[in-house]
Amino acid sequence: MPIVAKLDELGRGAWIALMVLGFVFWWPVGLAILAFSLWSGRMGCWNHQGMTRWHGAMGRGPWIYARSSGNRAFDEYRAETLRRLEEEQREFREFLDRLRMAKDKAEFDQFMAERRNRSPQSPQG
Repeated sequence: MPIVAKLDELGRGAWIALMVLGFVFWWPVGLAILAFSLWSGRMGCWNHQGMTRWHGAMGRGPWIYARSSGNRAFDEYRAETLRRLEEEQREFREFLDRLRMAKDKAEFDQFMAERRNRSPQSPQG
């Protein structure tokens, strides 16, 4: 596919220009180019090289496919940093869970106290 390779060399702007021209001349062509661009990952950050570098950790999740930088010291530093960040994220989520549980418990205790202190209503007849 020499056309696709040439457009990839020119960058995202070339794909957008081609898509706009496709819509101008015949809308199904523009729609097909848009679908191909989104499907192939050329227009979004959710492709294999985009967001995967920001999520997960070495050896798990999306990072399972991470390439080596060629520098072992950097790769070890990156793996350790990602492991540490995942640990901090896990600890923070646990903290938020405990915080939500404490808030829920306080609200429930308040409700039960108000219910106990409520004066008994006489049945109407």
